[in-house]
Amino acid sequence: MPPVHPGVILKEMYIDPLGITITDLAAHLEVARKTISQLVNGHMGISAEMSLRLAKALNTTPELWLNLQRNYDLSIAMNSISLSKLRPIRRPIQKAS
Repeated sequence: MPPVHPGVILKEMYIDPLGITITDLAAHLEVARKTISQLVNGHMGISAEMSLRLAKALNTTPELWLNLQRNYDLSIAMNSISLSKLRPIRRPIQKAS
């Protein structure tokens, strides 16, 4: 199952149920409308600053938003890169003197 971008969660669990527009939320958060539009449409992620704004406005925690973003980013990365050739770094064996 593909990961859900935090912007989708913002729209489906907060913007739509509250009956507010992207413009309304942007004004309330004191950010540009374009910022919220890009977030909701998955074209940008949630920064630490945005997590603080969303947490205050929506009565959540900043950690909620940052964890959603982290989980999304990790899922995308795990599905897009290969780590098969990487090996753990081992400390060189020191010769006895």
